[in-house]
Amino acid sequence: MILGRTLTVYFSARFLRSILGLFLLAAVLIFLFDVLELVRRGGDQEGFTVLRVAVISLLRVPLLLEQVIPFAVLFGSILAFVTLSRALELVVARASGISVWQFATPAVVVGLLIGILSVVAYNPMAVWLQHKSDEVASGLFGSEQSFLLQTTQDVWVRQDGLDGESVLLAKQLLDGGTLLLDVTIFAFDKEGSFKERIEAAEARLGEEIWNLVDVTVYTTERDPQAYGRYEISTFLTATEVRESIGSPESISFWKLPRFIELARNAGLPAYRYTLQYQTLLARPLLLTAMIIIAAAVSLRVSRFGGLGSMILGGIVAGFVLYVLSELAKDFGGAGIVPPLVAAWAPGVFGVLMGLTILLQQEDG
Repeated sequence: MILGRTLTVYFSARFLRSILGLFLLAAVLIFLFDVLELVRRGGDQEGFTVLRVAVISLLRVPLLLEQVIPFAVLFGSILAFVTLSRALELVVARASGISVWQFATPAVVVGLLIGILSVVAYNPMAVWLQHKSDEVASGLFGSEQSFLLQTTQDVWVRQDGLDGESVLLAKQLLDGGTLLLDVTIFAFDKEGSFKERIEAAEARLGEEIWNLVDVTVYTTERDPQAYGRYEISTFLTATEVRESIGSPESISFWKLPRFIELARNAGLPAYRYTLQYQTLLARPLLLTAMIIIAAAVSLRVSRFGGLGSMILGGIVAGFVLYVLSELAKDFGGAGIVPPLVAAWAPGVFGVLMGLTILLQQEDG
């Protein structure tokens, strides 16, 4: 029997409602906990207000929620399948000749659509809101500002300027890439010989120049020299600075290919950024794996009972898949495993695992 249009729309709506419901619940919980944490960190800072902290957290939450999407799909699908099963709707559907492959298809389609939209639309929006959150939070958290920022430790950026090349590291990034905090610069002359090491409290990007504040300059020829202000030339733009120093998660899906090319041209390793790009591309497959695992749970429940143990098994399988994906990301980010393999392997493994369980339960 072919699943009709009415049943397809009905099942799809049930899955979508369950997934979105859990996603919104997670958003509310994360928002509340995040507000409490920001209040704890910034409650005694000048310029602190509850409204400001609430806005900061509200803008931060979408990017934080990206990690929740696979679990929202897994738990939402389990909830939808179990609800349909307990209401005997799946039993009736199966009695009318509808197989598990047919009533799972609407869920898979919903998962694929959520995965695609989360990559092409939600991710760029969440990254943009995160940058706005950084702007609103600027100056509020002082030395703990890095708690908010999406920057990566120990990422060195090679830059060129009128005075020669230099290599720069900044621990914190503000104002869309025009302001850097805790800056270290190794400067070379035009012949490529080391000239000086510069440490500054902050660096403000001007017209082809870095304006440094509270500077200490180290050279091999004299003792360290302290300066209130110092300048070093650069050809970097604010966009290139932001994308070079920012973590992969702070770069939107549409900008990642350009940044990967930029990093390679600058002689920087692009493993983590390539991995982030491939991970986003593989997200629809990962969500499909979560739904197939949920379908395996629902089929067992509808036939044999054992609700609690099977739901627990589905949750454990989902977490195993998540741990596997995190391990793969670690290996891929370190260059141990090719980023393409690290990004796609968890989704492929999850789909194969779910299909194996379904085939064994459905066809013996």
